[in-house]
Amino acid sequence: MPWMDIEALFQELGGDVSERSGSRVAVVLFGEVRVFHRPHPLPDTDKGAVASIRKWLEEHGVTP
Repeated sequence: MPWMDIEALFQELGGDVSERSGSRVAVVLFGEVRVFHRPHPLPDTDKGAVASIRKWLEEHGVTP
């Protein structure tokens, strides 16, 4: 899954996405701050990160 799609979803849900040092990205959503690693050089997010993000969203009532 392309990272840009995940960032767009966070923003669509009202999240604030900001750059951190290195390839890290902070997401403020649901009153929480989560820090993720932006994949590089390829744009695709690994399966483990996608599963973690999906679980976090589901915990807050966001389902596919």
